Amino acid sequence: MSFFGAQNTATASSTTSAADKDVELVEPPTDSISSMSFSGQADYLAVGSWDNSVRIYEVLAGGGSQGKAMYQHQGPVLGVCWNKEGNKIFSGGADNAGRMFDVTTGQATQVAQHDAPIKVVRWIDVPGSGLLATGSWDKTIKYWDLRNPTPVATVTLPERCYTFDVQYPLMVVGTAERHIQIFNLTNPNTAYKTLLSPLKWQTRVVSCFTAAQNNGFAVGSVEGRVAIQNNFSFKCHRRDNVPNSKDQGLVYAVNDISFHPVHGTFSTCGSDGTIHFWDKDARTRLKTFEAAAGPISTTTFNRNGNIFAYAISYDWSKGHSGMTPGLPNKIMLHSCKDEEVRKRPARKA
Repeated sequence: MSFFGAQNTATASSTTSAADKDVELVEPPTDSISSMSFSGQADYLAVGSWDNSVRIYEVLAGGGSQGKAMYQHQGPVLGVCWNKEGNKIFSGGADNAGRMFDVTTGQATQVAQHDAPIKVVRWIDVPGSGLLATGSWDKTIKYWDLRNPTPVATVTLPERCYTFDVQYPLMVVGTAERHIQIFNLTNPNTAYKTLLSPLKWQTRVVSCFTAAQNNGFAVGSVEGRVAIQNNFSFKCHRRDNVPNSKDQGLVYAVNDISFHPVHGTFSTCGSDGTIHFWDKDARTRLKTFEAAAGPISTTTFNRNGNIFAYAISYDWSKGHSGMTPGLPNKIMLHSCKDEEVRKRPARKA
């Protein structure tokens, strides 16, 4: 483990106006940013990167930030998450390993193993205890009790795990070949429903509803489209190639979907460098960010939804050839105004 230098603390005064302009996080990773997760207890942000590292930042009042700690994998880091108590960080990577960083001791240990890269990690806060779930390209999800070196259960998926999300007791898994499996975590070993994605092209992300009366999820794909479970789908992250020409549009991948923890509205981000905030119930776009100079690879809200973090970073949507010199690689912090994230009155039928 290594610590960032305290002298690198950034303050909001380094920007023209912290309230009006998004603030750049200090000391970003040196390679593409794959995943981010805020602690559920304080404004600490864990960031996984293709430079094999997980970095932990403290976001300070007024928009400043400070690097606090860092630990390593033996390959690119693809997923990160926190436990409920906010004292442990979990990560999975291309070294086929799941690791745990103890914030209290500053020690990192391996706690999970797969036969192929681990794409996603999620903490499941089951009643009375907690489990780590790891989803891999080896076509399995494994559940780990941190007191034991072997998984307590292994679920075989129909294809490689590309994405999954948890809002207990709901877990939704998206795999290659557009399979979606829905689990009730009171019976975590068997999917209670398996379906094909309502979208026609490869699944990029699934994300479970928050602050909603009914459980559900959203799906984003490489075709610039999002589907809301059992309801509707809509186009986003597309751009006219030729103005006013119907079939000349450029289509970009939806890289991430983040639900607001309080209002249940959500963000989408894409390879086109844009971010939108949406209200699924009113079927309304709430906000569009100014386009960035590179793809938006991943996003996350903090625990109370007043900070929105997004990474401007190459997302590998164009393979190795798309990794050109000069592409930006940074994390931005946006201070959310209530009118940007609050639900709108539902449309009347």
